[in-house]
Amino acid sequence: MARYKDEQCRICRRAGQKLFLKGSRCYSDKCSISRRNYAPGEHGQKRAKLSEYGTQLREKQKTKSYYGVGEKQFRKYFEMASSKKGVTGENLLQILESRLDNVVYRLGFGTSRAQARQFVNHAQFEVNGVTVDIPSYLVKAGDVITVRESKKDNATLKVNVEEAKNRPIPTWLEKDNEKLSGKVVRLAAREDIDLPIEEHLIVELYSK
Repeated sequence: MARYKDEQCRICRRAGQKLFLKGSRCYSDKCSISRRNYAPGEHGQKRAKLSEYGTQLREKQKTKSYYGVGEKQFRKYFEMASSKKGVTGENLLQILESRLDNVVYRLGFGTSRAQARQFVNHAQFEVNGVTVDIPSYLVKAGDVITVRESKKDNATLKVNVEEAKNRPIPTWLEKDNEKLSGKVVRLAAREDIDLPIEEHLIVELYSK
């Protein structure tokens, strides 16, 4: 899957808001949005007014950046959301929140979704006792995510867990710091998702 590999902070500056792609850096004075809150490039400070299509496209690109998902997979998720009962936009966000790399991040095992994705790729987690190394794996209500026994001494993971102790865990998840595990109590609802996403714009874009 093609993935953006240039400076991550440029994505936030282009979107005009923090997308929290760099973990703890996003909460520090080093955050690019705090220092240079304008688009990158020679004409970045001259923000042009976006068309309706441009606004919808920008919202889709921003959401893809949040979750680290490519276009092909994002469209697949949209088709899944469209075929489910309920509001398509809310279904789409629920599917994105159900990705294993996002759940690992939400539980505080990773400082960013990118780091959480790397942990999953390196087979550091089990779901219901089975090792899963696919970041896009979709969890279900009742699933238990646990750090593999052989990986519990990972220094980076230990630091992340310690730093995340005071970070609130979403109400749709439960976490056991002692066992280094978490449980999906239920799938995320729209009110559980704290990201500034206008999902209706994405639905309008794909519905054209």
